[in-house]
Amino acid sequence: MSVRAGPSQGGAAKNMERTQSANTRHPLPGEGGRGDGSPVNLGIQLRDGLVALGLELPDEVQAKLQAYLALLKKWNATYNLTAIRDEAEMVTQHLLDSLSVLPVLEKSALAGRRWADIGSGAGLPGIPLAVVRPELEMSLIETVEKKSAFQRQAKIELGLANVTVVNRRVEDVPGGVFDAVISRAFADLADFVRLAGHLLTQGGRLYAMKGQLPEDEIKRLPAGWALVNCTPLNVPGLDAQRHLLVIERV
Repeated sequence: MSVRAGPSQGGAAKNMERTQSANTRHPLPGEGGRGDGSPVNLGIQLRDGLVALGLELPDEVQAKLQAYLALLKKWNATYNLTAIRDEAEMVTQHLLDSLSVLPVLEKSALAGRRWADIGSGAGLPGIPLAVVRPELEMSLIETVEKKSAFQRQAKIELGLANVTVVNRRVEDVPGGVFDAVISRAFADLADFVRLAGHLLTQGGRLYAMKGQLPEDEIKRLPAGWALVNCTPLNVPGLDAQRHLLVIERV
């Protein structure tokens, strides 16, 4: 048997709904969500993540990283540059993931070097690396025009004089130019070598950011190339495997 709520019951229910709505904590500017409705201060999340990575960055650099994320969120609403929509997840899976390579790279691989980020997409990891290490000359190589357009806008708004946007197929880019080429989950390692190996100067290295250790891909590396280093990466806030693989000519 069903029971209908009388006027007092219906009024109480509506009052309860209004009270719950009034007490709901909505994210403020600079905050994201945890997925359970509770807010996250993105600046604090970023700062804590950088500390966990051992990176001491000035406030203005951290602000520039947040500005990049805000621009990405704005463009993503129209151009679908990344599947990740939640800002807190963007901090972890875009910014901190991109910067996780810095603690394990030799300082000699960074200072005054010419880098290329291939299959750069929304500028990852190239833009965060260029923001944090302005001594790098970073070329973002991307075939999709809308993604290159976003990169150009980010370069302008963030004032990244050390960034060059290249809207071309990687195999069509002139070779022998870069000291290092990096990619983040770009392709099979054999394809990475085949498509990007020609970009390197003598003694240059390929840096592949991967999830789980791709043992089968390592076995299929083309002749004349070898894995010289493989390091697990620690991404604060991310419960998943990450590895940085370093490949060079032999």
